[in-house]
Amino acid sequence: MGIITARSERQAEDWSLVLLSQGIENTIECSLETQQWQLTVPSLEYQRAIKAIKQFHIENKRTAWVREIPWSGLLFDWRATVWALIVIAIFFVNEARGGALQNAGLMSNVLVAKGEWWRLFTAVTLHGDVSHLAINVTTGLLLVALAMGAYGPGLGLLSAYLAGVGGNLAGLIFYGNNHQSLGASGVVLGALGLITVESISLRGRGLGEFVIRGLCGGFLLLVLLGFSPDPRTDVLAHVGGFVCGAVLGAPMAFWRERLNVDYPALVLFAALVLGTWGMALR
Repeated sequence: MGIITARSERQAEDWSLVLLSQGIENTIECSLETQQWQLTVPSLEYQRAIKAIKQFHIENKRTAWVREIPWSGLLFDWRATVWALIVIAIFFVNEARGGALQNAGLMSNVLVAKGEWWRLFTAVTLHGDVSHLAINVTTGLLLVALAMGAYGPGLGLLSAYLAGVGGNLAGLIFYGNNHQSLGASGVVLGALGLITVESISLRGRGLGEFVIRGLCGGFLLLVLLGFSPDPRTDVLAHVGGFVCGAVLGAPMAFWRERLNVDYPALVLFAALVLGTWGMALR
């Protein structure tokens, strides 16, 4: 058997998917002696496997925006800063205009029921005060960047954004008519949901223990970040965002290597943000 050593678990997973796409059977394992991740391939396929991995790196050179977090195998995409700048800019424009954006875009069950559906979208870019903004931007920058690193910048950002909208939709369904909310917490927890289910692609490769650890870790973070004794906390939006992120991420965890839709996803994200705010401010 041939052994190919990887720098991290994530790299081993990526290489395994590449080899499987070429019909090369392989096994991922962590060496007990060296504590390094490695792939085991049939000896007759070793040279072809090396060639396939080299070609993969040629065709998928990372941009300067994407960096691997040391010893974790996780990818951090600094382009998530764009998302953070968008919500920061909207906050300060709202402050400068005396709360006009908040009035036009906050989530209101009564107004959505009357046809103002765009509030489901605009509310995830609004914040009530500086502390609310700071919490979501700092936590969100990390989680959204990891989601973008895992699924691609376009697909990761769009999915987290739609998960936040899903959190607002949960509030529309389960809360009464008097319910109002705003904030990017659903997006932040949606990104956490995306990251949590990414590990399920390892199921069936002898790495079930890592899948369980990943899922348990994600749920524990949901409890830590999503639940609060503060009565102003919209727990349903948090849980709804997490669940929507997990639902969107589960199929993508298996198919992300075959989904080449980053640019269309980025265009759709921009169109939804600009389009829904355009309708709110008409």
